[in-house]
Amino acid sequence: MMTTELYVVRHGKTMFNALQRAQGWCDTPLTSKGSEDIHYLGLGLREMHFVEAVSSDSGRAIETMRLIMGENLQLPKPPYAIDNRIREWCWGSLEGGYDTEMWGVLPRVLNFKTSEQMWETDITFKDIAEAVYEADTAHWAETFDVLCSHVFSGFEDIAHRVEKNGGGRAIVVSHGFTIAFLLNLIDAKQPVRVDLQNGSVTRLTYEEGKFTIQEIGSTEFIEKGREISKDILA
Repeated sequence: MMTTELYVVRHGKTMFNALQRAQGWCDTPLTSKGSEDIHYLGLGLREMHFVEAVSSDSGRAIETMRLIMGENLQLPKPPYAIDNRIREWCWGSLEGGYDTEMWGVLPRVLNFKTSEQMWETDITFKDIAEAVYEADTAHWAETFDVLCSHVFSGFEDIAHRVEKNGGGRAIVVSHGFTIAFLLNLIDAKQPVRVDLQNGSVTRLTYEEGKFTIQEIGSTEFIEKGREISKDILA
């Protein structure tokens, strides 16, 4: 049996990413730069053999997967599925607002004077989830327990399915905060992070019901693809 490995990709840069607006369940298309970087990512991954491809149900994740697999040399292409459990957190009534507004509201809910003061503490995902739930006047945000359940089960089901079928690599397109949250669920020492770049790859292995983190937020495949593109055009 081969090692079971997930290549977890953060979707390409979108309009709201560029405008620094909160984007959870709301969706905007990839920018031209976002598409370009994912094109390079696809080139960098083009010789990888994937036994399965899964994305969240958000349009930005679906488009990212389409671009990646469009460059992949593997034939036939791996089976592709959509799973809404691995979509981004819902920011409720904070959706679509500027990031500075959201990260201005949440610290006050948590009794911090500023966002800087909040980030200087050991803030947890549970703290943030509870603050979003309290601040959400639309009542769309999910509780921490619900988030834990569907995020972890979404990724674990993918890994378990691959392992059951003999192992190999699966490529999964998800979202920045959700990926960071998954890392924390795997290893409680992993911090709350908002620094995972669009198109970055986080690699996980899975064996006998346990995830192991191999690499976080690598952009090496984008850079590799950029070099391949130069060679193609030369």
